[in-house]
Amino acid sequence: MGIGDVDSTYKELDFVRMKQRLKLRKSSNDAIKSKLLFVIRIHGSKDMHPRTRQILNKLRLRHILSGVFLKANEANLRMLLTVEPFITYGYPTLKSVRELVYKKGCGNIEKERTPLTDNNVIEQALGKYGIICLEDVVHEIATVGSHFKEVTSFLWSFKLKCPERRLQMKKKLYKEGGDAGNREDHINELIDKLN
Repeated sequence: MGIGDVDSTYKELDFVRMKQRLKLRKSSNDAIKSKLLFVIRIHGSKDMHPRTRQILNKLRLRHILSGVFLKANEANLRMLLTVEPFITYGYPTLKSVRELVYKKGCGNIEKERTPLTDNNVIEQALGKYGIICLEDVVHEIATVGSHFKEVTSFLWSFKLKCPERRLQMKKKLYKEGGDAGNREDHINELIDKLN
């Protein structure tokens, strides 16, 4: 058995586990405690099935330690379940949202990553929705307002820094002592470390 065979075996195993997670969690759907989620990718693409990679790309989590805000709806939660060993997520506070947008916020202007240092940039891109400054962006995200989708698609995914003491980045679930999966309110501690 060659190296290529071992890689494809791991990828198939990831695919089987993905289907099992969906079946197990379909019956025991946890109550959503917040309308807003912050999702961070914590693992690379080794042992990853192409379907998993496709979902991570759809979520705009193309690199390790990149993060995005998502609306906590059934479709997004289902996608998060399929890629759970490769991500961690939770419910961010207003303080965490504000710090992320002010420190790491970059806008997608003409397909270029542009730091949000000037309110004119925001007004030109999102002014038609009544969003004219950074505080409006923070408010729209934190309250999951009516223009949440437009604001989050304008924002580039957040590039987070590696902490001084590296995380273990275990694929085991957070509630079982690992790093992956739903951290609920504990995501704010991780955001502080990575911001």
